[in-house]
Amino acid sequence: MMMSDGALSQAEIDALLSGGGGAPSAVAQKGMPDAERRALEAFFAATTGAQSSNLSMMTGASVTLSGPKLTANGREAFLDQLPATVTVVKADFSSGFPGEHMFIIPEEGAKAIASLMNKEENIQLDAMAMSVIGEVVSQMVGHQITALADKTGNKSIASIPAEASNVLKAVVALPAGDFVTATYQLDLGGGSFFQIWEVFGPSVASDIASALSRGPEKNASAAAPSMMPSGIGGMDMSGMQMGMGGMGMEAGGGGMPYGQTNVQSVQFPNLMPHVGSQESGNIGLIMDVYMEMTVELGRTRKLIKEILAMGEGTIIELDKLAGEPVDILVNHKLIAKGEVVVIDENFGVRVTEIVSPAERMNGMG
Repeated sequence: MMMSDGALSQAEIDALLSGGGGAPSAVAQKGMPDAERRALEAFFAATTGAQSSNLSMMTGASVTLSGPKLTANGREAFLDQLPATVTVVKADFSSGFPGEHMFIIPEEGAKAIASLMNKEENIQLDAMAMSVIGEVVSQMVGHQITALADKTGNKSIASIPAEASNVLKAVVALPAGDFVTATYQLDLGGGSFFQIWEVFGPSVASDIASALSRGPEKNASAAAPSMMPSGIGGMDMSGMQMGMGGMGMEAGGGGMPYGQTNVQSVQFPNLMPHVGSQESGNIGLIMDVYMEMTVELGRTRKLIKEILAMGEGTIIELDKLAGEPVDILVNHKLIAKGEVVVIDENFGVRVTEIVSPAERMNGMG
């Protein structure tokens, strides 16, 4: 593979990896406390080993991801660092640390990754290649989310499905104002080095850095719900009607300060199918029973003669598009959907959707 305009020289690689002392970083100069910057930089640096293993397994090549170096940029200053055409992969965080998040890869770097993934030379960055790049970034983001949840104690972190597009750098939709970028070095082997950039919206970078600085215990303590009864500690009780009949008191009687009022019990709709007391007790008897859980990538139908003709290297096309959620089944019944992730050297599935009880009951009919 030829080195592109987005490739790094050895001097640039040395500068990127040195990350030494001296003047404060651009991030620190633009408002992020230095302790938070170091926590953010150290966290992402600690993930690169596992990310390298995942990328190597996905591509079948010896891939090394190293860095990153954090900087704060405005749009124009950042665009000056990019080659003319880039592949942008949007993967905004939808919860946990919600906000803008994307990866930017030089066009030639994206072609090199897609070529390794598809085992194809001189690849074009068409819709299929974009899907492949999106899947690579999905795996990277998935590993980051798992590591962030472990380090911060925030279990609600999620991102939108990664979506890749190859565009001129001038039309890249970057966050407004000053944003944080993490610059990595990607070594695809054979002398091919590329820079890739991970871009965080200002609030995303700040929220993650703060959570990393606090640690999981303090984050969990801050997120713990208050056990204080309603109406105590300054909580607003306006508009709330409280039935006192169950306490042997009548509304408006016995010198109640609220005067005469029409008090009615609050009626909540049933959220789940009714389970009788006998059924509730009986289900406890089977809580330790094992059930078979499977993940289904997709299905297809073949003639017997086609099945008999299969051999090593045969490609079977499934009924799902690349990037679609996989089905999670218990005893062959659909209960959830999820996305495939890589944890260390094992495959896993992150649950993204739970099938509603009504749909599950229909599927069992």
